[in-house]
Amino acid sequence: MPQKTTQRQSRAKKNGAPRTRAKAKPAQAVEKQAQAVDLDPANRPGVPMETAPQPLAGARVPIALQHADVPVFKHAGRKVMPPVFGTAQPPKGLSGLLRKAAYAKPDHKPGHWMLLLLADRVDVWEHRLRRSLPWAAPSAAVLFAGLMWRARRA
Repeated sequence: MPQKTTQRQSRAKKNGAPRTRAKAKPAQAVEKQAQAVDLDPANRPGVPMETAPQPLAGARVPIALQHADVPVFKHAGRKVMPPVFGTAQPPKGLSGLLRKAAYAKPDHKPGHWMLLLLADRVDVWEHRLRRSLPWAAPSAAVLFAGLMWRARRA
């Protein structure tokens, strides 16, 4: 009785050679990859990342660190502030308190970022309130006087 053959075996017989699942890399490609590691360090592609950065010719060295007269918040993981940072908008009001609370939390906690987002929204409303105060206060006074006058008449 003849033995049954599977479809895979019959396809392999038609093509003449059995299929292999993993394709082997040619030996030349493996050699080229290994050659870069053994090169002279001056010619290796990764060498600039392996050395300490040097200032460019003509650059002012050292960079003077900036000093702030206003409070500046920094992340808990940062030991030293960068040489230059923003002090144009110091934290103030309720948004400043929210930012202070946010920077007391670590960066990887969602509460840190949620408090910063809330502080941004509160800062916008503080700005709108501050901007509308010059005309809102007199308008409110006139409205209040009108209501009082009307209440006396009735």
